[in-house]
Amino acid sequence: MIQYRVLNSDEICRELFSDFIRRQNVTKCWRRHDGKWTIQDAPFVDDWTEDDYRVLISCLKNTVSSGGFVYGAFRDGKLKGFVSVESDWFGGEYEYLDLSSIHVSEDLRKNGIGRALFLAAKEWAIKKGAKKLYISAHSAVESQAFYKSMGCVEAKLVNKRHVKEEPFDCQLEYEL
Repeated sequence: MIQYRVLNSDEICRELFSDFIRRQNVTKCWRRHDGKWTIQDAPFVDDWTEDDYRVLISCLKNTVSSGGFVYGAFRDGKLKGFVSVESDWFGGEYEYLDLSSIHVSEDLRKNGIGRALFLAAKEWAIKKGAKKLYISAHSAVESQAFYKSMGCVEAKLVNKRHVKEEPFDCQLEYEL
C-alpha cells in the first residue's frame, strides 16, 4: 500500500532517497528536427550520481522553504516517488507554476504512483490560483508518453532558463 504526504524540509536528506532507484534505461527520445518532432535512437542509462542527489536535495529544500510543494509517495515507510512545484509565478498572462520534478522509483513504475503525484501537484497549483503547470520534461519516449496520458501539450510559452539548462527536454504545459 502506498501512502502519500507532504514533505518538510527537515526530512529531505540523502537518507530519504536510500531506497529510491532513479535508474532509467533510455533507448529512444523525441527530438525536434527541421521544426518537427521525431523519435530518434538515443540509448543511455539515466541515473543520479551523489552530486545529482546533493543538487536535488538542495533544490527540494529550497522549494519547501520558498513556499512550494514537495509531496512524496511511500511504501513501507520508504520514499518511492515524489513531485515538486515551485511557488514562483512566471509567464505573464499564462500564469504558470513550474512542476519542477516528478520521479518514481524504478521498482514501482507503472503502478499509478506518477499519476497520483501529478494529480496532487495539479490540486495544489489550482489552490494557489495557477492556470497552468509548466513542465520541462525528459525527452525519453516513455516519459513523454506519461505526460501525454495526463493531457500535457507542447508549451505555448517556453521558459528559456529550462531550455538553457536542459536543451533536449520537452517543454510542456498542463491546463488546470
